[in-house]
Amino acid sequence: MKKTEAKDFRQLLLTLRARLRGDVNALADAALGKTRSENSGDLSSMPIHMADVGTDNFEQEFTLSLMEHDGSTLEQIEAALERIEAGAYGVCTECGCKIPKARLEVLPYTAHCVKCAEKASPR
Repeated sequence: MKKTEAKDFRQLLLTLRARLRGDVNALADAALGKTRSENSGDLSSMPIHMADVGTDNFEQEFTLSLMEHDGSTLEQIEAALERIEAGAYGVCTECGCKIPKARLEVLPYTAHCVKCAEKASPR
């Protein structure tokens, strides 16, 4: 891969990383933040409806699962940036073949060519 192309992909990865870090931080604030009653200012000791508790729990678990997915993507982005620095970006880490530029434009943090990615994904 040419240095100018690698530089473009590096900038794209840095932009993605910054956006995801912001998303993860916002999700963490939402997941670990206040409950619905605290947000509304109701700090009384009156019990809240069980459905509200269930909704709060569901929303927190859903947010935590989104954070986990985004965290995994951040790890892949970091690995791709390391491959750029090492001069190995755009080469499949599994088979050593060149990853098509079109694939990198869609998934700039991918470490695998299409064939190897299909082998690795469960059906």
